[in-house]
Amino acid sequence: MPLVEAAEAAGLTGRGGAGFPVARKLRAVAERGGRAVVVVNAMESEPASRKDQFLLAVAPHLVLDGAVLAAIAVGADTVHVCLPRTRTAQYRQLSVSLSERRRARLDPVRLRLHALPHAYVSSESTSLVRWLNGGPARPQGSPPRAHERGVARRPTLVSNAETLAHLALIARHGPDWFRETGTAHEPGTTLVTVSGAVAMPGVQEVALGTPLAKILTRAGGPTQPLRAVLLGGFAGTWLPSEHLDTPFTRRDLAPLGAAPGAGVLVGLPPSVCGLSETARILAYLAAHGARQCGPCRFGLPAVADDFAALAAGRADPGLLPRLHRRTGLLPDRGACRHPDGAARLAASALSTFADDVDHHLDHGSCPAAGHRPPLIPVPPATPPETWR
Repeated sequence: MPLVEAAEAAGLTGRGGAGFPVARKLRAVAERGGRAVVVVNAMESEPASRKDQFLLAVAPHLVLDGAVLAAIAVGADTVHVCLPRTRTAQYRQLSVSLSERRRARLDPVRLRLHALPHAYVSSESTSLVRWLNGGPARPQGSPPRAHERGVARRPTLVSNAETLAHLALIARHGPDWFRETGTAHEPGTTLVTVSGAVAMPGVQEVALGTPLAKILTRAGGPTQPLRAVLLGGFAGTWLPSEHLDTPFTRRDLAPLGAAPGAGVLVGLPPSVCGLSETARILAYLAAHGARQCGPCRFGLPAVADDFAALAAGRADPGLLPRLHRRTGLLPDRGACRHPDGAARLAASALSTFADDVDHHLDHGSCPAAGHRPPLIPVPPATPPETWR
């Protein structure tokens, strides 16, 4: 069975966050005609995620097999593999894997490895295309889209590393094998990075449709009763613990305003202040905006500043209405989806931690806000040193 048809029969969707049907992406590039390009997105700029790093450490050739197969399917002669330049050990390891393939003369296409600036929005697909074309690793908000005219003005397929690994397995075992796990609407498995208040943090492969509580149990279980979980990553959603029986699928999480996103699940115990955790994340997201549009230049930093004041118990009387108004204005106005994700996180925190919001407004910050170490590792809230 041809690869595009196999991906369609398998129901494979992207594992990078958007969940777009892979067969449609493959077909869109192939139908443009001419020499295409394939880009492997292994940037994984989401700080709470480790799934792609883990996958490339244990099965680099599986990802590269998928990339080569995708290249053959869309008529590409070049595969660009994009990593952040801060992960030097990963770059060296993948260089060895590419050398092994060259010596074995495995591939009918050229594979090239690139080290890009490590900023949060640099993993956005148009950022990779823009950088490979000699520009900054910032999102390109305007058309044309990559499948129309991407790298070197050629039709370009940009695909997440995990997605390509699944594509290689479908080519090897067939779509029926792939559909043996997961759900009818969202088949297959996915990688999830579990952290926070769990006994054994790490990366798991789980069947789509697995309840959130079971994923946490497989991570050794919560070390304390959980108050909430952060789902999807820094651009994700806080969910109260009463929703832990929800299956891990886009279809089941959508009514809750959530999505699997980058495959991140962080357990938050009652002893940690969710507002303080959110404030630190928002400060980082504001610092890592591309500053190419109003929402990134002005809106997101303003939301981050207001959230910092709320977390510290320094709120003025107009802060909460202002936060609600600003988080409502951010989505669908930016050059990319970066402001949307930050607004989603902020809005979900205001809802999930509503009792804490009242306490911080009326009595100052709660004891957990200033007297306990942070739960979620958040990089420093400093702008990237370079976009090139």
